[in-house]
Amino acid sequence: MLDLAGHLHAWAEEGRDFAVATVVAVGGSAPRPPGAALAVSADGTAIGSVSGGCVEGAVYDLCLQALQDRQTRIERFGYSDEDAFAVGLTCGGTIDIMVTPYDSGRTAEATALSAAADGEPVALARVVHGPADLLGRAVLVRPDRTHEGGLGGHPDLDRTAIAQARALLDAGRTGTVEVSEDGSHCPGGVTLLVESAVPPPRMIVFGAIDFAAALVRAGKFLGYHVTVCDARPVFATRVRFPDADEIVVDWPHRYLAGTDTDARTVLCVLTHDAKFDVPLLTEALRLPVAYVGAMGSRRTHEDRNRRLREAGVSERELARLRSPIGLDLGARTPEETALSIAAEIVAARHGGTGRPLTGADTPIHRDERAAGPLPQPV
Repeated sequence: MLDLAGHLHAWAEEGRDFAVATVVAVGGSAPRPPGAALAVSADGTAIGSVSGGCVEGAVYDLCLQALQDRQTRIERFGYSDEDAFAVGLTCGGTIDIMVTPYDSGRTAEATALSAAADGEPVALARVVHGPADLLGRAVLVRPDRTHEGGLGGHPDLDRTAIAQARALLDAGRTGTVEVSEDGSHCPGGVTLLVESAVPPPRMIVFGAIDFAAALVRAGKFLGYHVTVCDARPVFATRVRFPDADEIVVDWPHRYLAGTDTDARTVLCVLTHDAKFDVPLLTEALRLPVAYVGAMGSRRTHEDRNRRLREAGVSERELARLRSPIGLDLGARTPEETALSIAAEIVAARHGGTGRPLTGADTPIHRDERAAGPLPQPV
């Protein structure tokens, strides 16, 4: 729901009635992850998607029904091979959809939409499975540890939901959590969908070269807030990088040491010059960021690794470095190279292998947990 916050908050401000259908669970090769949403207003306007097209019509009708009876409901959609025109997922997976009519009296949801629409980080935990009287109940959590709303039930249930929501908000993730009705962390009885709305993750591109200009465009396409940093003012200009959110003229390692990064940040080092690379990567490989990649030939890579070891970088830290940067696509042009780097970043984020799907037996869609735990300081 929060991925549609801008539209939904505007509808709420206009006093328009609407219902929201949210993916709350997936199984098999489902097309959209938990948190994906479709919203329908009372005048029939629809925004968003829950399945990429497979069951949109049926979910649209459920939203209209919810607008009439004001009831929250859960529906499951799966594959139907008995009738080619039956409502179902052609991919063979299953999705559970929660359909909820918007109610301005539900302060947690209203505040979450307002905050997310304004770009404020916030998490919304909702009961998507459990006792009927708890279904759809929600609690909102902010980074400053304040919260709003409540789930009801056992007094410890709110405490557990808030803790789980804070953890996912800190990680910038959306996902489901299973807890017990008494609020213990043991799975059983209650399932929470925690949606996190956070500012776009950062991509910092070091090195104001033509490959960087193409990578900036790719980064913006993927939804990153992109910064270009180079110590040379003649190259780090708005004319050369019109698509960048920020252009910084500074020594790369000095800028990185003083700027904000988090577990979603990706760092792309395209300078391939030892006087920039070594101090920069010494700093970068010790930060708990999502990705650190460096451009250069295999000979450059070996020489750079030798210099980094001499600078005190440990083998454990070196193991985090993606170098030469990008996947093996046979790329030659700046645009092709940017695509190979972007593909590696996506694979690292979701736990992908980077291998062709043709002939592979690995899942196409992965649970976010497949990417492993969040990076930790080393």
